Amino acid sequence: MIPLERTHEYRGRYHVLGGALSPIDGVDPDDLRIAELYTRIAEPGSEIREVVLATNPTTTGEATALHIAAGLRERVPALTVTRLASGLPVGSDLEYADEVTLGRAFAGRRAL
Repeated sequence: MIPLERTHEYRGRYHVLGGALSPIDGVDPDDLRIAELYTRIAEPGSEIREVVLATNPTTTGEATALHIAAGLRERVPALTVTRLASGLPVGSDLEYADEVTLGRAFAGRRAL
């Protein structure tokens, strides 16, 4: 949460999962705070319109984000589920970027 707070860009509430799904390491959905997130989203009177998934850009982070997004859409179909953009870090050199990073940078491009 600290890096997100330092940006001063996000003004909402947080829900910390406590890790990422990793069947190889024995981390299943029941080991994380996913059920609590679903409960918060589905509470009567909840005015939550968007959930931003801020998991690490790793295989386990991606799997966790996809799992949660599917569960959220199933429970609250009108909810907007987004993911933090990924790609080239500021100050980096294109010469040293790998194909996956460049691919994500292309996918997340925006108009100037």
